[in-house]
Amino acid sequence: MNLSLFGKFETIFKYIFSSFLSIEMFILSLLLFLILIINLKRNNHLVQMIAIGIYIGFVIGILISYSNYVKTCVDSFVKAIMNYIYFPSTIVYFFIIIFVTGLILYTLFNKQMTVFKKIINYLFFSILYFFFMSFIALAAYDSVDLVDISKLYQNETILSLVQISNFILVLWILFTGFYHLFRYFKKKYD
Repeated sequence: MNLSLFGKFETIFKYIFSSFLSIEMFILSLLLFLILIINLKRNNHLVQMIAIGIYIGFVIGILISYSNYVKTCVDSFVKAIMNYIYFPSTIVYFFIIIFVTGLILYTLFNKQMTVFKKIINYLFFSILYFFFMSFIALAAYDSVDLVDISKLYQNETILSLVQISNFILVLWILFTGFYHLFRYFKKKYD
């Protein structure tokens, strides 16, 4: 299906006005957007809580209405994650390194980040970059074609580097999440 950008917008526009349900969802989304925009100047916390409740209600409504499809999607998502953990993709690995590079730049220029958090970030980033450089060097030394998945999975060292890098990234994300929660609750209850 080769639609132009204009054709894609036209298809979505036809969908929006094709049924009562889609018109209703569009109007509710538009009203919620307008209420939140108007609330920017007033900064009423009640409106913000109601908006969060409405968003959560949307999600719960979808979960209840389409429970079989949601189960299938969650199952497919978990399978895709497990497939990536056991058979990582080099393309995703390169995107992870780009993501990490962006976070390094953010850490370097962030004046509000604590010294402890910066040290932890530098530690994780250094380890991830070491693994990435080792991955590239090993692939070049062994003449491994990064597009040929079968050759990539035959080299245990390369596969281990990618898998451990992913594990370290997940550890860093979990640590960062818990760190921010700890700081939030500490600030709130101090």
